Amino acid sequence: MSDKRHQISKAMERLTEIAPAGWQTGIHIRFAQPLYLRSTYPQAWQDFYATNAYSLRDPLVFWGISKTGTVRWSEIALPDPFGVMNKAHEFGLRFGAVISCGKITSRTIVGIAHGEREFTDEEIAETAAITDKLHQAADFPQKLTPVAVEALVLSAEGLTSEDAAMRLGISEDVFDARLASACGMLGVRTTAEALRIARELRLI
Repeated sequence: MSDKRHQISKAMERLTEIAPAGWQTGIHIRFAQPLYLRSTYPQAWQDFYATNAYSLRDPLVFWGISKTGTVRWSEIALPDPFGVMNKAHEFGLRFGAVISCGKITSRTIVGIAHGEREFTDEEIAETAAITDKLHQAADFPQKLTPVAVEALVLSAEGLTSEDAAMRLGISEDVFDARLASACGMLGVRTTAEALRIARELRLI
């Protein structure tokens, strides 16, 4: 595991300890889409949330996009015409907090939930530190090496490693190593993830 992925993994493990009812993080939200999205909220709530397009209606998301800092759910004074928060209560997400950091063009937002009580100031402060760590650990390069770009572009064209290597006049092992290098630079495990992020960052 790369150092970047290790940092992210450890930070998320701690979030799970802090938030017994679950948590969700959108890291580096750009053009209304996060480059990384992870949630441990109950699957039934995640499904209900997606089915009802709540990401476009959620006052917690609106707060996180428009502001940086920390706030308890109970302190957010934003309209909730679709009753997102009341529905969340029905799924056991009764208390929570939102933490937001980063520039408006690349926000990272973390939500944490508890079924029994409000989070303490100390818990929120620690979650804020974790949010900042996730934001920094998942920061992406401004450019890739030419061979990494070449490998991703050929993969995007649908070529197999064997075909791409043949086109470049290199061995398949060398081509695969170049793809692995591109994944490492972007902090992801798969070529598909690397392609998605490289496109969104306009690196290819």
